[in-house]
Amino acid sequence: MNLEEKAALTSGSSFWRTKAVAGLPDVMLTDGPHGVRKQLTGADHLGILASEASTCFPPAVALGSTWDPDLARRVGEALGDESRAMDVSVLLGPGINLKRHPLGGRNFEYLSEDPLLTGVLAVEWVRGLQSREVGASLKHFAINSQETDRMRVSADVDERTLRELYLRAFQRVVQQAGPWTVMCSYNRINGVHASQHHWLLTEVLRGEWGYEGVVVSDWGAVVDRVAAVRAGLDLTMPGPDPAGDRALVATGGSPELDAAAERVAALVRRAAAARGSFSYDADAHHALAREVAGRGIVLLKNDGGVLPLAGDASIAVLGEQARTPRYQGGGSSQITPTRLDTALGEITRLAGGPVTFAPGYDDVEAAVALAREASVAVVFAGTERETEGSDRDSWDLPAAHVELITRVAAANPRTVVVLSNGAVVRTTPWDAAVPALVEGWLLGQAGGGAIADVLFGRVNPSGRLAETIPLRLADHPAFLDWPGEQGHVRYGEGVHVGYRAFDAREQAVAYPFGFGLSYTTFAYGPAAVTVDDGGVTVRVTVTNTGTRDGREVIQVYCGKPASRVRRPPRELRGFANVLIAAGASADVSVFVPFDDLAYWDVDLGRWVVEPGDYEFSVGSSSRDLHASASVTLAGDDERRPLTAESTIAEWLADPHGAPLLGELFAAMATEGGGAMAATAADPEMFAMMANMPLSRLAAFAGERFAGQTLAKLVEAANP
Repeated sequence: MNLEEKAALTSGSSFWRTKAVAGLPDVMLTDGPHGVRKQLTGADHLGILASEASTCFPPAVALGSTWDPDLARRVGEALGDESRAMDVSVLLGPGINLKRHPLGGRNFEYLSEDPLLTGVLAVEWVRGLQSREVGASLKHFAINSQETDRMRVSADVDERTLRELYLRAFQRVVQQAGPWTVMCSYNRINGVHASQHHWLLTEVLRGEWGYEGVVVSDWGAVVDRVAAVRAGLDLTMPGPDPAGDRALVATGGSPELDAAAERVAALVRRAAAARGSFSYDADAHHALAREVAGRGIVLLKNDGGVLPLAGDASIAVLGEQARTPRYQGGGSSQITPTRLDTALGEITRLAGGPVTFAPGYDDVEAAVALAREASVAVVFAGTERETEGSDRDSWDLPAAHVELITRVAAANPRTVVVLSNGAVVRTTPWDAAVPALVEGWLLGQAGGGAIADVLFGRVNPSGRLAETIPLRLADHPAFLDWPGEQGHVRYGEGVHVGYRAFDAREQAVAYPFGFGLSYTTFAYGPAAVTVDDGGVTVRVTVTNTGTRDGREVIQVYCGKPASRVRRPPRELRGFANVLIAAGASADVSVFVPFDDLAYWDVDLGRWVVEPGDYEFSVGSSSRDLHASASVTLAGDDERRPLTAESTIAEWLADPHGAPLLGELFAAMATEGGGAMAATAADPEMFAMMANMPLSRLAAFAGERFAGQTLAKLVEAANP
């Protein structure tokens, strides 16, 4: 390729296609991630114009609550089949930004507030998709956890938080699944646009993580085309961008442009080799969507065993959302479904007794009257709008929905509330009056059937919360730093994101991270921990003590008591989703690699496994821990080079520095070091001196501690 062709290849030919350059065909990229949004005519990235029908799988908010990597892989495979059938080469997903705050407008597209859960599920989703020779586009890289001012706002975050929380899932997916593309985000990161962030795109993504695929821009994210290419961005979308092409040619070329063009060319060749006639089974995909939706539903309350519903119960179904479902959010991921189930229709189909219905929100009296006559009332409530492009104004349910819930609960003591929402909502105080509460999220096109399956017990609920539901919005760790001001949002909570902060503050929550009930019960045996060549294995026996087969999500958390850095009391380090028959037991092993126990040491600029004792806890949520065991790990070499600015305490804690400083103090005492020597020998005075940088001693120690002596000490302490 000549220079003009190289420049041309690094921008699109249209909204969704690359350019056909130098004998290469064009290929199509299009929106996901829970369906294939191939637009029929025109183009937009906000879900405004119509698109071809495709299976609307449960959005990530529900998929994340399955805690099931196998389901994520199967969804990826199905999406790959549909992409191939529509001649789509790259599906823009998965979205793996962390849910930093409940008001995030795009939370429904993201998996969790935890990077490990997010990363493990996303790895399998990408593997499933790309097994069909369709490329993933891992997005949005990075720190795109809000929609407010999303194209300009600077996410200001320290490096440890950035590495341990907001980049951790991206690193896992890049290194374990090899996505064909990574999509840079709109926002700035510590003042620099992600699209031209050399440290992020080249030093970290390619240099440290070894990424070899294409970095594509989010649609409209590129501010300066030349700066973006030099930073490591390969493909600017949408196209065409003739001015940007000319600007690249005007530079006379560069190694970065050569590399970008070759990476795009390699992507096109790979995608073109997979093109051809392809079809998929729409009914089978709808069945899979129903299975995933049922597995993503979280049972939050079931006092008195109201659920599952008896087959012959008379049921009052109340709330328009039962008939007109909210099954996905708005924006670029908005899918035209192949079909759409409603909860009302599926409940009516499965019920053995009479089913009545009232829309409820605008006619509460009619709904209450039906509730009084029924053996059980099922109220459907939820949010009315969540979309890309704007954050939510409130996390409260609409007032009419709350009134419907409270009035019906007062009229019928056997009231079930089913929520439909893309992010957590306030459940207090109205949930106190409700015996059964089902978190139904946004469940995709088969969600209505999945809800009916869970209500009637055809599916034993096994969903677990992938994000904490607080009691108050003000309790949330990001509350004071949301959504920022004057073009900046400060990530002031640091590493204490989500449950990490709630647990550290021992703060009451409505429902904790990892929580979810079942129609059966489980008992945990003692935990055993062994250290292997590459990590730690946690073993526990779990018994289904109830009368129904059911799934338990065994969660392994780890804490590091007496750490040298500030840490949450416990962090999710592994999990297993296990089907256990009634009365049976399962021996469960969860392997935790040493890498997942490391923290980012800002002084050393690398990951460090801290030596010492680690406590591993096994349970069914971050607050419901059934067994624990401790293990001592040798860890990594944490020695920090000593300098003149290291404190006396740091010198004395170092195996090389302590004897050198001891010799100096002894010499000072022998030679009549006066006040300085007396201070070193007095425990109380020494405690005051311990935090003093060694270089400051010169002001107190006189000639004995001249600069030449200090320089020799530093040299000798760092062999």
